[in-house]
Amino acid sequence: MKIKNLWRKGVILSGLLMSGCASIPADQRVPEDPWQGYNRAMFKFNAGLDKAVLKPVAKGYRWVLPEFAEKGVSNFFSNIEDVPNTLNNLMQGKVKAAGNDTLRFLMNSTFGIAGLFDVASSTGLEKHNEDFGQTLGVWGAPAGPYLVLPLLGPSTARDSGGLLADLAMHPLTYVDNDEIRWGLRGLQIVDIRKKVLNIEESTGLGLYDDYTQMREIYLDRRKSLIADGLENGTEDEDDELRRELELLDE
Repeated sequence: MKIKNLWRKGVILSGLLMSGCASIPADQRVPEDPWQGYNRAMFKFNAGLDKAVLKPVAKGYRWVLPEFAEKGVSNFFSNIEDVPNTLNNLMQGKVKAAGNDTLRFLMNSTFGIAGLFDVASSTGLEKHNEDFGQTLGVWGAPAGPYLVLPLLGPSTARDSGGLLADLAMHPLTYVDNDEIRWGLRGLQIVDIRKKVLNIEESTGLGLYDDYTQMREIYLDRRKSLIADGLENGTEDEDDELRRELELLDE
């Protein structure tokens, strides 16, 4: 019943997108977040869903699986992500990085037994984190307003638009069996939440502790990632933040 009410609340909140700013006083609005009323409501919805479902499942997953099995699952999904990483690096003009990602995928898919073992990293091949939202940013597309998506969390208008392209590039999209495809997607979500759970416990900070903090971390992180693809980027300014968040990219 609790989960059903959360979903119903999410549907209602989604309809507030165009009018959400009305509940935010003018002196509390920021240029990057004109839809703050909607975003804060969706933030609360996601927090409720996380508390009721995702976090308990992630804890159970971590408790049941041995550490080596958890690592194998994470490596498997990390290996698959090297396919869109390669394509986005090519579209950003980073040919060397694209070649690196191709070698990573081939090496881990073969010697790493379908990616269960990260053999490539031990040889010095760097892991990248690229998506079509970053590619659009490198091409000069503005980020647009900050936007909190149902289930997916922090985003921007530009990054949200890039999700379809990312979906088209992802190997799991082309798994014919629906049960296997959705099962793998669900397992990937749990694996990501488990990584966040580890960070929460090590830092003492909760994923949904503070709306403003999450917004600023996300926007700064995206600027840092996009700067990496620009000839005159200023990625050094965000190196400290990048190091803190790289755990999620492994």
